[in-house]
Amino acid sequence: MNASTDRIERETLLKAPLAKVWNALADAESFGEWFGVALKGQRFVAGEPVRGNITYPGYEHLVFEALVERVEPQRVLSFRWHPYAVDPAMDYSQEPMTLVVFELESVKDGTLLRVVESGFDGIPLSRRDEAFRMNSSGWTEQMTNIGAYVDR
Repeated sequence: MNASTDRIERETLLKAPLAKVWNALADAESFGEWFGVALKGQRFVAGEPVRGNITYPGYEHLVFEALVERVEPQRVLSFRWHPYAVDPAMDYSQEPMTLVVFELESVKDGTLLRVVESGFDGIPLSRRDEAFRMNSSGWTEQMTNIGAYVDR
Protein backbone atom coordinates (compact mmCIF):
# COMPACT_ATOMS: atom_id res chain seq x y z
CA MET A 1 0.00 0.00 0.00
CA ASN A 2 1.18 3.53 -0.66
CA ALA A 3 1.12 6.58 1.61
CA SER A 4 -0.15 9.08 -0.97
CA THR A 5 -3.67 10.42 -0.67
CA ASP A 6 -3.79 11.30 -4.38
CA ARG A 7 -2.95 7.96 -5.96
CA ILE A 8 -3.50 4.26 -5.50
CA GLU A 9 -0.85 1.92 -6.89
CA ARG A 10 -1.04 -1.85 -7.24
CA GLU A 11 0.96 -4.42 -9.15
CA THR A 12 0.74 -8.13 -9.60
CA LEU A 13 2.72 -10.78 -11.42
CA LEU A 14 0.39 -12.79 -13.63
CA LYS A 15 1.66 -16.18 -14.73
CA ALA A 16 0.28 -15.71 -18.22
CA PRO A 17 1.77 -14.42 -21.47
CA LEU A 18 1.50 -10.73 -22.19
CA ALA A 19 -0.88 -11.26 -25.15
CA LYS A 20 -3.37 -13.11 -22.93
CA VAL A 21 -3.24 -10.45 -20.21
CA TRP A 22 -3.58 -7.69 -22.81
CA ASN A 23 -6.70 -9.35 -24.21
CA ALA A 24 -8.21 -9.66 -20.73
CA LEU A 25 -7.53 -5.99 -20.17
CA ALA A 26 -8.10 -4.29 -23.54
CA ASP A 27 -10.99 -6.34 -24.92
CA ALA A 28 -13.96 -4.56 -23.35
CA GLU A 29 -16.10 -7.69 -23.04
CA SER A 30 -13.27 -9.65 -21.40
CA PHE A 31 -12.51 -6.70 -19.11
CA GLY A 32 -16.13 -6.66 -18.07
CA GLU A 33 -16.09 -10.35 -17.18
CA TRP A 34 -13.37 -10.05 -14.54
CA PHE A 35 -14.07 -6.44 -13.54
CA GLY A 36 -17.80 -6.98 -12.99
CA VAL A 37 -19.46 -4.84 -15.65
CA ALA A 38 -21.58 -5.70 -18.69
CA LEU A 39 -19.73 -4.31 -21.72
CA LYS A 40 -21.08 -6.67 -24.39
CA GLY A 41 -20.57 -5.29 -27.89
CA GLN A 42 -18.37 -2.41 -26.72
CA ARG A 43 -14.74 -1.59 -27.47
CA PHE A 44 -12.06 0.45 -25.76
CA VAL A 45 -11.15 3.20 -28.21
CA ALA A 46 -9.10 6.26 -27.19
CA GLY A 47 -11.33 9.31 -26.90
CA GLU A 48 -14.56 7.32 -26.67
CA PRO A 49 -16.77 6.55 -23.66
CA VAL A 50 -17.79 3.09 -22.47
CA ARG A 51 -20.84 2.41 -20.36
CA GLY A 52 -22.41 -0.67 -18.87
CA ASN A 53 -24.36 -2.03 -15.94
CA ILE A 54 -22.26 -3.18 -13.03
CA THR A 55 -22.66 -6.90 -12.39
CA TYR A 56 -20.77 -7.05 -9.09
CA PRO A 57 -23.10 -8.33 -6.32
CA GLY A 58 -24.59 -5.47 -4.35
CA TYR A 59 -23.77 -2.86 -7.00
CA GLU A 60 -26.08 -4.03 -9.81
CA HIS A 61 -28.13 -0.82 -9.54
CA LEU A 62 -25.12 1.21 -10.73
CA VAL A 63 -23.69 2.01 -14.13
CA PHE A 64 -19.97 1.94 -14.98
CA GLU A 65 -19.02 4.95 -17.08
CA ALA A 66 -15.51 5.73 -18.27
CA LEU A 67 -13.80 7.77 -20.94
CA VAL A 68 -10.98 5.83 -22.60
CA GLU A 69 -7.81 7.89 -22.83
CA ARG A 70 -5.04 5.69 -24.19
CA VAL A 71 -4.84 2.31 -25.85
CA GLU A 72 -1.25 1.31 -26.64
CA PRO A 73 -1.40 -2.35 -27.67
CA GLN A 74 0.35 -4.80 -25.38
CA ARG A 75 1.48 -1.88 -23.18
CA VAL A 76 -1.00 0.66 -21.76
CA LEU A 77 -4.73 1.10 -21.30
CA SER A 78 -6.06 4.14 -19.46
CA PHE A 79 -9.41 5.72 -18.75
CA ARG A 80 -10.99 8.43 -16.63
CA TRP A 81 -13.96 7.89 -14.37
CA HIS A 82 -15.73 9.19 -11.28
CA PRO A 83 -14.34 7.14 -8.40
CA TYR A 84 -16.76 5.35 -6.10
CA ALA A 85 -19.78 7.01 -7.72
CA VAL A 86 -22.26 4.80 -5.91
CA ASP A 87 -25.12 7.11 -4.92
CA PRO A 88 -27.67 6.98 -7.77
CA ALA A 89 -29.28 10.18 -6.43
CA MET A 90 -26.05 12.17 -6.78
CA ASP A 91 -24.86 13.90 -9.95
CA TYR A 92 -21.11 13.33 -10.22
CA SER A 93 -20.79 14.91 -13.67
CA GLN A 94 -19.39 18.21 -12.40
CA GLU A 95 -16.68 16.53 -10.31
CA PRO A 96 -13.18 15.94 -11.62
CA MET A 97 -12.45 12.37 -12.73
CA THR A 98 -9.55 10.24 -11.63
CA LEU A 99 -7.20 8.65 -14.15
CA VAL A 100 -6.76 4.87 -14.16
CA VAL A 101 -3.66 3.59 -15.96
CA PHE A 102 -2.93 -0.09 -16.55
CA GLU A 103 0.63 -0.89 -17.68
CA LEU A 104 1.90 -4.27 -18.82
CA GLU A 105 5.45 -5.56 -18.90
CA SER A 106 6.59 -8.95 -20.10
CA VAL A 107 8.84 -10.54 -17.47
CA LYS A 108 10.57 -13.89 -17.07
CA ASP A 109 7.69 -15.60 -15.24
CA GLY A 110 4.77 -14.01 -17.07
CA THR A 111 3.38 -10.49 -17.16
CA LEU A 112 3.72 -7.71 -14.63
CA LEU A 113 0.52 -5.68 -14.40
CA ARG A 114 0.59 -2.28 -12.74
CA VAL A 115 -2.47 -0.13 -12.08
CA VAL A 116 -2.33 3.45 -10.85
CA GLU A 117 -5.40 5.54 -10.12
CA SER A 118 -4.55 9.19 -9.55
CA GLY A 119 -6.34 12.47 -9.02
CA PHE A 120 -8.08 11.87 -5.69
CA ASP A 121 -6.90 15.24 -4.35
CA GLY A 122 -9.32 16.85 -6.83
CA ILE A 123 -12.35 14.92 -5.54
CA PRO A 124 -14.62 16.97 -3.26
CA LEU A 125 -13.47 16.75 0.34
CA SER A 126 -16.89 15.49 1.47
CA ARG A 127 -16.33 12.15 -0.29
CA ARG A 128 -12.60 12.03 -1.04
CA ASP A 129 -11.54 9.77 1.86
CA GLU A 130 -14.29 7.22 1.26
CA ALA A 131 -13.67 7.14 -2.50
CA PHE A 132 -9.95 6.62 -1.90
CA ARG A 133 -10.50 3.92 0.73
CA MET A 134 -13.10 2.01 -1.29
CA ASN A 135 -11.15 2.15 -4.55
CA SER A 136 -7.98 1.16 -2.73
CA SER A 137 -9.56 -2.05 -1.49
CA GLY A 138 -11.32 -2.44 -4.84
CA TRP A 139 -8.05 -2.42 -6.79
CA THR A 140 -6.61 -5.06 -4.46
CA GLU A 141 -9.62 -7.26 -5.26
CA GLN A 142 -9.48 -6.51 -8.99
CA MET A 143 -5.84 -7.63 -9.17
CA THR A 144 -7.00 -10.97 -7.77
CA ASN A 145 -9.91 -11.06 -10.23
CA ILE A 146 -7.78 -10.55 -13.34
CA GLY A 147 -5.33 -13.14 -12.05
CA ALA A 148 -8.08 -15.72 -11.74
CA TYR A 149 -9.42 -14.74 -15.16
CA VAL A 150 -6.12 -15.24 -17.01
CA ASP A 151 -5.37 -18.46 -15.06
CA ARG A 152 -8.48 -20.24 -16.32
